[in-house]
Amino acid sequence: MESLITAAARALEAGDPLGALNRVALRNDAPSLALRGIAMAQLGELAKAKSLLRTAARAFGPREAVARARCIVAEAEIALVSRDLSWPVKTLAAARATLENHGDLVNAAHAGHVEARRLLLVGRLDEAERTLAEVRPAPLPPASQVVRELVVAGIAIRRLRTKEARAALGRAAHAARLARIPALVAEVESANIILDTPAARLIARGSEHPLLLGEIERLATSTALVVDTFHHVVRRQGVVVSLGTRPVLFALARLLAQAWPADVSRETLISGAFQAKHADESHRARLRVEIGRLRTQLRPLADVSATKQGFVLAPRKIRDVLVLARPNEEKHAAVLAFLADGEPWSSSALALALGISPRTVQRALEELARSGKVQSFGHGRARRWMTPPVPGFPTGLLLPTPLLKT
Repeated sequence: MESLITAAARALEAGDPLGALNRVALRNDAPSLALRGIAMAQLGELAKAKSLLRTAARAFGPREAVARARCIVAEAEIALVSRDLSWPVKTLAAARATLENHGDLVNAAHAGHVEARRLLLVGRLDEAERTLAEVRPAPLPPASQVVRELVVAGIAIRRLRTKEARAALGRAAHAARLARIPALVAEVESANIILDTPAARLIARGSEHPLLLGEIERLATSTALVVDTFHHVVRRQGVVVSLGTRPVLFALARLLAQAWPADVSRETLISGAFQAKHADESHRARLRVEIGRLRTQLRPLADVSATKQGFVLAPRKIRDVLVLARPNEEKHAAVLAFLADGEPWSSSALALALGISPRTVQRALEELARSGKVQSFGHGRARRWMTPPVPGFPTGLLLPTPLLKT
């Protein structure tokens, strides 16, 4: 039996789940159940895989703590892939500690990588970095190196450090070739494509064009006045004015920036900022009040001057005014950005990743479903939502966090 178990494990390590199943498919001992579970996971049968791994963990004896810990790590990875973000992370941490204490540093590192990937997915970048740093150094097999470098690249991209991201993806591509696992090669290639996918639009002087992540990164050092719709701020180099809690003021700032150096009529400002179809005297009075508030907020960067028709933005000692906008300003763009990874998500997992209430997410999903942009399957707690990749939306894994959390 031991030779069959060893052969099946080697087949799984090489990315051959069918070869592994051929060796252990008819066995019900604990090691075979665990290997069957991992094989089913590689084949995409996640529910069956989870069931097999839980059965295997119970079947291992009290002296087989390492084997049980490995099953827990495998189940945690399945939870991550199936976007079950409510899976108990403390259980994974305990399994990781068990593996480290027993000298299984390779699988302990894998547990750390799974934990870091989950933190990355929900935008907790500092914690993901700390988790990677805590992984004890050990010679890792190529497949584990790929996963680690993908996490490194994901953190770098969310922090808009594209040079570091490309270097990490280069190392990941090299390791994937050594691993000779097609799925890993494809994952690295997909991540590279994201770096060359427009992640924003630049609007200036009445025209617009798409921006790659590297171009967004360079905007951080620009001397232009930038109205950033991802962060809801107005900034120039180190001076930042946050309007995240003042949506009307931000809407006015954006309208003025998009038209600069021209002015914007009062009717256009009222319609865009207040969503009013017909402007009356009360709207004009409110506009005067809100413009006064905007002047106060923007004082370090610009003034807002009255014109015959309306108002114009008057930046201080700045030659350019730019608007950094989403690639697609769909009403529920953040939800679609996560669903664009092609994985099935629960509404509760989306709420956790987005940092908003489950009910808000549910309303967004229902609205998107009515328009045919998403679809669901299952019922109750088992209900999942998904959509094919949406053109113009980078995948959720590698999007910079502020692009998703506004």
